[in-house]
Amino acid sequence: MVDLTALYRDRFSEAERKRKDEIWQVLCDRFFQKFVRKDQDVVLDIACGLGEFSRHIRAQRKIAIDLNPESKHLLPSEVEFHLVSAEQISPVASGTVDVCFSSNFLEHLPNKSAVDRVLAEILRVLKPGGIYIALQPNIRFCYDQYWDFYDHHTALSDRSCREAFVQAGFEVPFLLPKFLPFTTKSKLPTHPAFVSLYLAVPAAWRLLGKQFLIVGKKPAT
Repeated sequence: MVDLTALYRDRFSEAERKRKDEIWQVLCDRFFQKFVRKDQDVVLDIACGLGEFSRHIRAQRKIAIDLNPESKHLLPSEVEFHLVSAEQISPVASGTVDVCFSSNFLEHLPNKSAVDRVLAEILRVLKPGGIYIALQPNIRFCYDQYWDFYDHHTALSDRSCREAFVQAGFEVPFLLPKFLPFTTKSKLPTHPAFVSLYLAVPAAWRLLGKQFLIVGKKPAT
């Protein structure tokens, strides 16, 4: 089994962690917040990692899960943390979450059967009409870099992930095949001002985007 604590300490330096946090502040403020009602929604951050999304998204209640025990210490005190697998989110009751979110997570699962189990569990915890937002590297556009990370196991594209969502019982109202660059470790500028500019120019997404964004919606009835 991969030692997640050791792996992520090695993968990201303190300077890189700080810059990632700055990037995610912009991403949440300028893009992801439009999916979350700040004074009303319950948000579940799946495989929260270093906690960037949970730190910067505004919501009425925030819950985070991860298998890395270090994640708990990186989160603000108002975020509920549970050290559990996304395949069995037992601390979260069925039909109690408005928005689930994950970034660069599904490719870390060992196989597509595990992806199916995670999607079923997310569908369980969502309220009717609730959404799951997933940001994922797109194998169609980053096949030459996809396997450079030791903990990447399952290859997904925007097309295959849409099929997985649909067969799991989700509707898919929103899908961007190209959104963000593959990694914050790329040679592209990562200053928050550049990220803000990038988000304001969708034409740049089509040119530089190697991650897809998919939104799955739990049917209202």
